[in-house]
Parts: sequence; C-alpha cells; structure tokens
Amino acid sequence: MNRSTIDSGTSFLIRARQVFDTEILGLVHLRDRLDATFEEAVETVRRSILSGGKVIVAGVGKCSHIGDKIAATLTSTGSPAIALNSLNALHGDLGIVKDGDTILCLSSSGETVEMLNLLPALRRFEVRIVSFTGNPGSSLARYSDVVVDVSVEQEACPLALAPTSSTTAMLVLGDALAMTLLEASGFQPEDFARFHPGGSLGRKLLTKAADIMRPRAQMALLSPATTVPDALDAMTRQRAGAAVVVDAEERLAGIFTHGDFVRAFRTHGPEISSLTVECLMTVNPVCIEAGQLAVEVLAVLKKHRIDDIVVLDEGRKPVGLIDVQDLSRIGLL
Repeated sequence: MNRSTIDSGTSFLIRARQVFDTEILGLVHLRDRLDATFEEAVETVRRSILSGGKVIVAGVGKCSHIGDKIAATLTSTGSPAIALNSLNALHGDLGIVKDGDTILCLSSSGETVEMLNLLPALRRFEVRIVSFTGNPGSSLARYSDVVVDVSVEQEACPLALAPTSSTTAMLVLGDALAMTLLEASGFQPEDFARFHPGGSLGRKLLTKAADIMRPRAQMALLSPATTVPDALDAMTRQRAGAAVVVDAEERLAGIFTHGDFVRAFRTHGPEISSLTVECLMTVNPVCIEAGQLAVEVLAVLKKHRIDDIVVLDEGRKPVGLIDVQDLSRIGLL
C-alpha cells in the first residue's frame, strides 16, 4: 500500500486498528480450536523435562524469531529450552540435541525446505517432535508425533505476504504452552526470582519483606486495652493505616485498621469512643515472615484483598508492617 492510497482512503489509525482486529480474530479462532492435541503437546514436553530433557525450538525465517522468544519464555519459567537455528543445524549445531529431548518445530506452511531437511537428522535421536503448523496435512505434520493446528484465516498484511497473524498465533500458543507447564510444575515466584537475578527486575524479585517493611519504631503498637481514639491518634502519628495489637509478651494479638474503624462506627456511632481495640480488631490476621520475598507479599495481599500485612519473627512477635504502598515504591505495583 503506497502513501497516496492511505491518504485518499484510509487513515493510519484505521489501518492500524484493522491489523489489530485481524490478528485478534485469528487468536480467537485459534483459542476456540484448541483441543486434545494441545494437551498432548504439554504432556510430551512435561515428560521430557521430568526425565532430564529439554525443549529444542526450531523454525526458519520469521518463525525462527518467534522460536527464540518461545525458548526464552520456557527457560525463564522452569522449562529448559534452547533455540536451534535450522540453517546451521546440519553443520554442527545438532550437537545440542540429546535423546529424551522434545523438538518443537514451527512452520506455517509445514513445507519449508530447511525444516524438511532437518527432520531426518532429528529422527536419528530418540526425541519426540511437536509441530506448530498452519498446515496439518503437510510434510512436517507427517513427521511429527504431535501436531497442533495454528492456522489463521487471514494475514494482517494487505498483500497477504508478510507473516503477521500466523506468527502472532504461534507466539501466543507458545506462551500458552509455557504458562501451562509453569502451573503444572508448581513454579513459584521465588523460582522466577532465582532465574532473573540481574537488572531492576531481579532486584525487585529478590527483595524480601524485611527490606521494605516499616520497622517497629514506625509502627503503631497497641495493647488490647487501648481505646479507639487513642488507637487513631497512634496511627495518625505513624502515618499508618493500621495498628498492630500485641499481648503482654509482645506476641501478635490482632490488627486494627482504618477499615475496622469505619465499619464499627457505622454500627456503634459515637459510642465507639468508649470501646477498646480488642473489641474491634481482627484476631489471627494474615501475616508473613521477614524472609519471604516481596513478590510473595504481593500475592498474599491480592489473594486476601487487604492493604496491610504484619511481618513476624519466628516467635510470632511483630517486627514490621507492610502497606500496599510500600510495594509501589519498589515498582511491584
């Protein structure tokens, strides 16, 4: 499409949205078409990894670039994978292939010459071949143990030449494979942090609760007999949305929040000033330990829909408090 065609009939934004619509429609159709073959692909990869194998992702051209990303996503989420350059594979790069591996082949047509030349060499190993292809009747499909149909009805390219919808479909299907394997393997935030130690992302993921919590000196620590007005004064002085209630041995007794106050005021009205926090606090609140990762704290806050969480030591004594805003400071929100 030349510039004059765009100017005379279609704006840049309209054309861009058409591309989005075409690719989204392709993804919707692919999602609805997923069946037992995808489950079989997941199980094939899962068995390979459990037995000490890895995933080798192979593609040609644009599919090779998609394969690089799929391999990187798999590796970073607990499924060891490596991208194999199909052009170099027959010139020594096959050395990365070992018995027990799973080969993930990407090809829209399933007839790419470089891919077909590679397949007989791969069959010399005891491997399973999973293919993502837009042509279930192709030569690649016949060579494969598992075939996942990734065909799309229309490319977003107006000339129907540049791979667009088809490569997007492969990329998303690769993400679906990686995320399904992640859940099946019980992959946890601390595992992700271990694989991402570098850069700002690594620093965020390796940050622990003790690194971001508000220490005891900045907490509103109360006894159960503290009156509600005194509790509010303490929370105001510490600029905290919650007060931590401790018993005579300094062990956690409960937590009293601004939300508790608001709910109690609706019930008791002005009489609330005569009540103690023991009457209104949450007993046995959700807590964490100082050594837990900040990403775990975020997961707990979201799961329980709370804004504050008490940090305890091994003796169940409060050593800190984390407000949801503290997670914003380190970029986790």
